[in-house]
Amino acid sequence: MPEQKKITPVEPGKEFDRRAFFVKMGLGSLSIAAVGTAAFSYQFLSPNVLYEPSPIVNAGKPENYAVDSVTLDVNSGIYLIRAQEGFFSLSAVCTHLGCMTAWKPELGIIACPCHGSKFYVFEDHKIPGAKIEGPAPRPLPWLEVSLSDEGDLMVDRSKQIEPMTFKKV
Repeated sequence: MPEQKKITPVEPGKEFDRRAFFVKMGLGSLSIAAVGTAAFSYQFLSPNVLYEPSPIVNAGKPENYAVDSVTLDVNSGIYLIRAQEGFFSLSAVCTHLGCMTAWKPELGIIACPCHGSKFYVFEDHKIPGAKIEGPAPRPLPWLEVSLSDEGDLMVDRSKQIEPMTFKKV
């Protein structure tokens, strides 16, 4: 005699319904899309802050610099120069494509190693930072030099000043 299958009755509400399955899948997909949209909206609306170091650089005491000396601060991209007339600062970033320039003491010039721009430093009747040759479109900008209350030299990289403005100490 063949074995008969026993059919157990399903409790109401627990039967597998194809329509309910697809409704739950659709609502789940919409929920995931809504959460993703909310996350991207929050990221878009939140401020995108760029943390940069302070534009003001503490260069130390004036007595640490000899007369007619050129000091490169690679981290801040500045030259601090002590001339007979006083202190001044030049940007160390080439005005051509933004390469870091180099002080060439044997030639008495600042040179860009990327494309060959050259700039005056200690030349009679020439403005320090003025272009000698090369593709740079402008001279190196002069930066504001001041003294702090403690007597330290402070260079403000965000303020360009007129050339031949020396800080006397």
